[in-house]
Amino acid sequence: MKKIFAFLLCVAMLTLCFVGCGETADENKGNADDTTVADDTTVADDTTAADDTNKVIKMATNAAFPPYEYKEGDAFVGIDVEIATAIAKKLGYTLEIVDMEFDSIITSVQQGEVDFGMAGMTVTDERLLEVDFTSSYATGVQSVIVVDGSDIASLDDLAGKKIGVQLGTTGDIYASGDYGEDNVTKYGKGADAVIALKGGDVSAVIIDNEPAKAFVAQNEGLKILDTEYAIEDYAIAVKKGNTQLLDDINKALEDLTADGTIDAIIAKFIKAE
Repeated sequence: MKKIFAFLLCVAMLTLCFVGCGETADENKGNADDTTVADDTTVADDTTAADDTNKVIKMATNAAFPPYEYKEGDAFVGIDVEIATAIAKKLGYTLEIVDMEFDSIITSVQQGEVDFGMAGMTVTDERLLEVDFTSSYATGVQSVIVVDGSDIASLDDLAGKKIGVQLGTTGDIYASGDYGEDNVTKYGKGADAVIALKGGDVSAVIIDNEPAKAFVAQNEGLKILDTEYAIEDYAIAVKKGNTQLLDDINKALEDLTADGTIDAIIAKFIKAE
């Protein structure tokens, strides 16, 4: 009788053991699934591109600024696009470009919606209060576009005239300071300012020299004044305090300058005159 009882007790204990083990495996499986979902969600929702988890780095630009950034079909092309792509490759990331209005770029960088802004952007004291800038990778010139036969022949002749600019650009900042806000009309795109010039709504457009040359080539009856309005350095905007990304981009720029990559990219789009 004792042997039977011991046998039954042993069977009962084994049964309980198997049931317990089965429940633990199910629980562990459930926990593993929950963890995977949480991790996947975190990666998908993470917009901080300079994170080894997703290996994507986001660049804000305004793709209406040839030859620095513009579109051919659905593709982004231009000097900044190719330099940014080279930087991303150096740092081990895939570049993602976010196209937006120029005056939204710094805000997007500040809020962490993108990792950096690159759009033929000049370093100014006002912008340095909002973002940090890398070392310069190119030099830009602000030029003045007028219609053929215009009585505007020099910068002094702009006084009292209606001037078209792209909102938030240094052309906007400089013209507003030099000629007064009342004489400056601001447009979302440089192309819109040129259309206004052709339509007689403004007497001149102040914009970077390279886009100016492209606009003049595409629109008969326009010309660029021989006098340069301003000379400036272009750099990449990074969120204030993000010293790691700033240092990484600066090192990449240094390497790409040393090996001739940046000069080759610029020469591809801007032919020596």
